[in-house]
Amino acid sequence: MDLFPASALLQPIPLEDAELSFLEHLDGFGDDVLQRLIAETAWRADSITLWGQRHLQPRLSAWYGTAAYRYSGLTLTPLPFTALQLQLKAAVEDVCGQRFNSVLLNYYRDQHDSMGMHSDDEAELGPAPVIASLSYGAPRTFILKHKRLPRTVKLALGDGSLLLMAGATQQHWRHGINKQTRPCGPRVNLTFRTIS
Repeated sequence: MDLFPASALLQPIPLEDAELSFLEHLDGFGDDVLQRLIAETAWRADSITLWGQRHLQPRLSAWYGTAAYRYSGLTLTPLPFTALQLQLKAAVEDVCGQRFNSVLLNYYRDQHDSMGMHSDDEAELGPAPVIASLSYGAPRTFILKHKRLPRTVKLALGDGSLLLMAGATQQHWRHGINKQTRPCGPRVNLTFRTIS
């Protein structure tokens, strides 16, 4: 039996060289999800290696699941899923029709935190990664830039929104979140993925 009604279906976003789908709000969870994610997650301030130099990431992050993950000179050893993460994972899996074994959480504390442009194309994600991005808290603008074409797309990711990236998306597009000049509240993003 499905957990969510047919109205909770992902809507495709037409975009060349990509498979994107979007759900404006994942129902079934209370107003305390953001506070619980902030309080119940073992946040870390990590440094990554870019172009041979170490940089402190402009956000906090955490890795949970069943498999280790490596990117930008970091090796992330997973912590066991929390009860809330398992509930969110089950809901996301039900809506997406996919199974995931890991989640990367990013905590954007305010407008000063960001995510540089990148692709999730590490070998352990497979040739066509399926990544489900679930957001809670203050809305932020998700930017996609094509790697070869002069094409930029901006998506507003609000509280409870779910974005599914699949197919050749990571091969052809980079994505990120810029700092903002206007003050904003905290946001937690969970990217569910499968590590092989």
